[in-house]
Amino acid sequence: MKYIIIGLGNFGASLAEKLTSMGNEVIGVDNNLDKVEAIKEKITHAISLDATDFNAVTNLPLDDTDIVIVGIGEDKGANIMATALMRQLRVKRLISRAVAPLQEMVLEAMGVEEIIHPEEETAERWAKKLNLEGVVDSFEVTGEYSIVETEIPEEYDGKTLEEISLKKKYNIIVLTTIKYTEGKNEIGSAKQLSNVQGVASGKTKLKFGDVMVLYGNNRDIKKLLKEVRKS
Repeated sequence: MKYIIIGLGNFGASLAEKLTSMGNEVIGVDNNLDKVEAIKEKITHAISLDATDFNAVTNLPLDDTDIVIVGIGEDKGANIMATALMRQLRVKRLISRAVAPLQEMVLEAMGVEEIIHPEEETAERWAKKLNLEGVVDSFEVTGEYSIVETEIPEEYDGKTLEEISLKKKYNIIVLTTIKYTEGKNEIGSAKQLSNVQGVASGKTKLKFGDVMVLYGNNRDIKKLLKEVRKS
């Protein structure tokens, strides 16, 4: 995967390093040359430019980048301007950071569907979420074990947990399932609403498009996700 991370503060720099260590190509961008110099040996590329300048950002390899993350924190105006430029340039997948409720509402009104809250979510969590295909969210319990939300694949549609027997095949426990429905936020923009279905049992029936919450060893979870996405 190829990432561009705009904003190399504590969160952006940490995320850039973790994604690079996972084998991804990462381009870090910041208008502060000191931040660029501090990270240039730790990630694939580090570039100093103003991400609110249209002419400057068009020099970035946006067309062949899988995910652009706007991680600017302190300067909310710069965050919104950089995000708006990425929307205008139609990047494949855009994730932006919000540090205040009003800023989040503006981003949602702009049509940004994925928003990072660094004060609540760690770079480690987002690196895992981005690096594993099909992961909706994740929470690391220890260095080896995690709780992961993943989309239910089509091949599991209509089957019970007993029938797919993830515990037997992968030593993974399904804690619960989540249904997502379309709703609206305070300003009327579309927003997904989650509905947790309670503690899962062997009789729990799965539905394609819903989410199942897994608990297990990181190695086993990665194996499951890889095999399911290949089939």
